[in-house]
Amino acid sequence: MARTFTRYPTISLAAEHFAMAHLLRRNILTYKAPPNNEGYDLICIHPDPRRSSTQVRVQVKSRMASDSDRGFPVKSASLNAFDYLIVVFLNVGYFYSRRKTHGCEAGQAAPQFYTLPASFIRRHHDSTSTWEKVRTRGLNMEPYEGTRGIEQIARTLKIEYPRKAEARDRVKVCVASPSAT
Repeated sequence: MARTFTRYPTISLAAEHFAMAHLLRRNILTYKAPPNNEGYDLICIHPDPRRSSTQVRVQVKSRMASDSDRGFPVKSASLNAFDYLIVVFLNVGYFYSRRKTHGCEAGQAAPQFYTLPASFIRRHHDSTSTWEKVRTRGLNMEPYEGTRGIEQIARTLKIEYPRKAEARDRVKVCVASPSAT
């Protein structure tokens, strides 16, 4: 029997925008690559071009189902096309076995995301399966989770954490009074 696949392009696009929002929130200037660009979805650079000209290519993968196997496909041909891969588990609901007993909507949960370096992807990539998956179940993903993972990209780009300038750090602007001229 042929397997059917559920596709929601809008929800997939949400994962890219979700990743972009978290990168931008960390002051990492992020641009979306052209649609169907091979190998990466986002380009990240330092917000001050005088500080760094380094660019980071980010592939975004997503899983919609809350009861997914925590794996995601990555083709061997694209393994050298990105520097980091952000996997977003959107947790929209149950779509597999739990759906039958609980219903789809019972599986709704907050999204989770992990920023994985290309070396991690190459180390855990299974090219023997037809899906060429990276399986994360059972791996220690804590160092890559959420904002901790995003910090890797910030370090690569040498972007300091945003801080409010202290009064002593502010530049003093002197304006000559009309009588001083």
